[in-house]
Amino acid sequence: AHYKKIIKEVRASLRKVYGLFRTQEQELKRKELVEEMLSSPARLKTISQSILNTHSSTRERLPFYEKLYAAIFKITGKPATILDLGCGINPFCIPLMNLAKLNYYAYDLSEDEIETLNQFFDYLHTQNSSFTGTAGILDVQHWVKLPDLGKVDVCFLFKMTDVLDRGKGHKVTELVIQNVPARYVVLSFPTHTMSGKKMNVPQRNWVEWMCKRLGYPFQVLEFATEIL
Repeated sequence: AHYKKIIKEVRASLRKVYGLFRTQEQELKRKELVEEMLSSPARLKTISQSILNTHSSTRERLPFYEKLYAAIFKITGKPATILDLGCGINPFCIPLMNLAKLNYYAYDLSEDEIETLNQFFDYLHTQNSSFTGTAGILDVQHWVKLPDLGKVDVCFLFKMTDVLDRGKGHKVTELVIQNVPARYVVLSFPTHTMSGKKMNVPQRNWVEWMCKRLGYPFQVLEFATEIL
């Protein structure tokens, strides 16, 4: 009975931290779409959107993806280097960023997704020699490794704080933010639950308090299902 209880709790934790948005069927579909993209350069943007549609977190951004990046880059300026931590399949939105020259570094825990992203990055480089991208395995909770990643203009931490902190305060998120070698860090939070129900208190006041305490200037951007 104890064994079964431990297994149940470990699986529940892993689903929350790692597998909440991932299914084998979705990963197979993404691989098929990437293969289709390789043979259809003219449909790069369309197929990228189809790939983003296979993931619950990126699917809900599709109606405002381009507006989201336009709003971010209005604050940061057009970045030459981007670091995407806990990236999932968010890098497939690169064609929606409207950046001619870019170095993109993406990190996550899924080997399958990292392999597919590197394939995608290589393809983007063949279409635009001013683009380079690298994807790798990294547990963002190991924040001491972050300074070694190299300086970047912007770092994305989309919907990562709950994963980092796991309901135990916000110290890990704070350490990650302090150690990310970026001029700007973009945090995002969902305004709806996984079931689609609107959250009662989507605003994360602790982030603003933390920024004020650390002396970090900040701005808030609000979209239909996400706050940045």
